Amino acid sequence: MIPAVMPTYARYDIAFEKGEGVYLWDSKGRRYLDFGAGIAVNSLGHCHPHLVEAIREQAGKLWHCSNLYAIPGQERLAKRLTENTFADSVFFNNSGAEAVELGLKMIRKYQYESGHPERYRVITVEGAFHGRSLATISAGKNPKHTKGFGPAVDGFDQVAFDNLNELRAAVTPETAGILVEPVQGEGGIRPMRKEYLKALRDIADEFGLLLMFDEVQTGIGRTGTLYAYQWSGIAPDILASAKGLGGGFPIGACLAVEKVAAAMNAGSHGSTFGGNPMAMAAANAVLDIVLAPGFLDHVKNRGKRLRKGLEGLVKKHPTQLVEVRGIGLMQGVKCTGDSSALIKKAIENGLLTVPAGDNVCRLVPPLIVEDTHIDEAVGLLYQAISEIAEKAA
Repeated sequence: MIPAVMPTYARYDIAFEKGEGVYLWDSKGRRYLDFGAGIAVNSLGHCHPHLVEAIREQAGKLWHCSNLYAIPGQERLAKRLTENTFADSVFFNNSGAEAVELGLKMIRKYQYESGHPERYRVITVEGAFHGRSLATISAGKNPKHTKGFGPAVDGFDQVAFDNLNELRAAVTPETAGILVEPVQGEGGIRPMRKEYLKALRDIADEFGLLLMFDEVQTGIGRTGTLYAYQWSGIAPDILASAKGLGGGFPIGACLAVEKVAAAMNAGSHGSTFGGNPMAMAAANAVLDIVLAPGFLDHVKNRGKRLRKGLEGLVKKHPTQLVEVRGIGLMQGVKCTGDSSALIKKAIENGLLTVPAGDNVCRLVPPLIVEDTHIDEAVGLLYQAISEIAEKAA
């Protein structure tokens, strides 16, 4: 008999009851060091006092009123995001997939309003993950995600990772835009070179295309800057944000420059729950912390310490580990074999990580992590790797 909860997840046999800071406790009272952060979502860790108070205060005032009316929290959050990014305007929804979907709509709408309705296709990159909707799995083109859901949504052309010649050759009179992740998350923690991202900007400008960044996972300080594009020296036209923006409360946002946002007239898009007062309170509270002086420097420094520790593990266990990849507090360790063995063993030892493609064990801890937590995590990983190596010997 099928369970009441649809069996779409291959879950670990753990149920968590409470969290504090960078730790979680399961239903049996065991403590875990959380370096998964709800898959890069719990940017301020668990039960951060400022975030808890902001949500509690808003919960006593107003939860939902719909976008038929003005929502002051949206105005405040949008202004803070535009003041600290390339963007001129923001649309709020509920998830990363929704933010990416809107970005794709905006690419088509902009080209249509610019007199090029024939331009609707978007170029993506091998290894991409942009969400689980029909359009976003078609954009990602991962057979594991598309199998059984055909035919694919038309309009996406994929090229090899880090291959500019192939990307340029893929541009046709029907091409409308380019969509990439500055650092591929699900694809195996693969950062794109600054030179590559700059070349994408040049190609987009040369052919009249829009450049869109999927920063659902890399955004809100994860790589040491508010958004990852900020270390590349260029800016996109559209950016999808979610995950860490709400610190655990569901929220998505699509940021855009004026010429693109202006193509979206009243009635061209909408969301029942998007930008509700509760989500706005949570996201504004997150930005209070992330935008505070010194916080992003903290992330950069902790990221360097984490990377150094992981590189030390690779040197000690070259038969189990291949390399370290990532930026800031978005790091991954590529295993010589299936990374699931390391991830499961780490759980047994009290450390939570996240699987990623290309046999990568992903470490995306809360941004509030301290040196002691990083040293603890590296020690637990070392213990897990050593036990695996000992068993294999």
